[in-house]
Amino acid sequence: MKRFLVNIASLTLLLSSSALFAQNESEVTLFTNVNVFDGVHENLIQNANVVVTGNRITEISTEPLAVAGGKVIDGGGRTLMPGLTDAHFHIMHAHIASRQILVNDLGYLTLAGAEAAEATLMRGFTTVRDLGGPVFGIKKMIDEGRYLGPRIYASGAYISQTSGHGDMRFPTSIPRKEGRELLDAEIMAWTSIADGVPQVQRRVRENLMRGATQIKVMAGGGVASFSDPLDVMQYTYEEMKAAVDTAATWNTYVTVHAYSDNAVRGALEAGVQCIDHGQMMTEATAKLIKKKDAWLSLQPLLNDEDRIVFPEGSFEQQKMLAMTSGTEKAYDLAKKYDLKVAFGTDLQNGPEIAAKQGKALTKLTRWYEPWEVLKMATSTNYKLFKMSGPRDPYPGENGVIKKGALADILLVDGNPLKDIKLIADPEKNFVVIMKDGKIYKNTLN
Repeated sequence: MKRFLVNIASLTLLLSSSALFAQNESEVTLFTNVNVFDGVHENLIQNANVVVTGNRITEISTEPLAVAGGKVIDGGGRTLMPGLTDAHFHIMHAHIASRQILVNDLGYLTLAGAEAAEATLMRGFTTVRDLGGPVFGIKKMIDEGRYLGPRIYASGAYISQTSGHGDMRFPTSIPRKEGRELLDAEIMAWTSIADGVPQVQRRVRENLMRGATQIKVMAGGGVASFSDPLDVMQYTYEEMKAAVDTAATWNTYVTVHAYSDNAVRGALEAGVQCIDHGQMMTEATAKLIKKKDAWLSLQPLLNDEDRIVFPEGSFEQQKMLAMTSGTEKAYDLAKKYDLKVAFGTDLQNGPEIAAKQGKALTKLTRWYEPWEVLKMATSTNYKLFKMSGPRDPYPGENGVIKKGALADILLVDGNPLKDIKLIADPEKNFVVIMKDGKIYKNTLN
């Protein structure tokens, strides 16, 4: 009898949840008197009206529209556009310094990640491609509607060789014994140290088992890591190809961390489909990216007021200066060869730094027109995200204001195609933030 009562209770809960879902699907929001940047074209759709039903955009018209029983938001001539996206972000790193990973409990780190997720959404970034860290729990809570945050295309643990950019050990902790125990960072699913083809295959498969939408592999030296120089190429051709081939068995792709020219070239030759960073590539390598039809997920990292400050003369500072010195040339080459360029920030190490996510986007006006910048951070990024194919957790078109697309929408107080600096102050200038048809901020009503 007890089991029967439990089953009836479960059935009742299921039915009530279904009814709630059906009710949410029918909710309607009408935006009136807005100028629409559709995420693709330079010209705004003037004096438009946009209807959202459930989690989809169901109508866009320059003719008057009316909805029965729905919510009406008078845009007052403001700009309606797709939610912003970031192709290189780390939810679990954004609000903490990197070395805190080594000395803090996973519960503390996860709460810091949840804090970062909420702040990211409230900056108007409705989707991020998360390229490293144990973010799956936060992602699940967000997707279930139990916590605030963006859509997350998660990679999971970094795949790194011994001594690679994902090897977080201090040099004093080596050598390690064969048949070793897992490192603390591996137990937390922050990184996966894999040497040789079989180990690489196993670690890739483990990330896919956790729910990774794409795989992140460390292909070259990094700035903030303790031991690896910037110029080194990490992983052999056979190891890198093993990662690419294993991801392909799950119908998804590999992206790599690579600054140096030889690291980028080595990854491309092994079949990698996306290069993250690439600041130190040569012209010949830019041509190879074009030939391979690969993506370049590039960040406007510069030696400016927003740089990460390292001790004067330190190993890390030297690497930072070498990397940032190549940023301008990398964008010039990307434009010259018409590469498929995605926008990302890679901002981490504290809330104050992560809060500059929108400001980072505005820096692209050194190389692109404002509408091109906003296109990159909306519809273009989504072309990269959709390379995850059947691993995509959010089926449907996004990054555009278009009938049938998912309703991730910003209402901006002003015209960011004329004044892109509006993006840098989302608290003031983003008057409505909507994700998946749900309003998370509305200062108008």
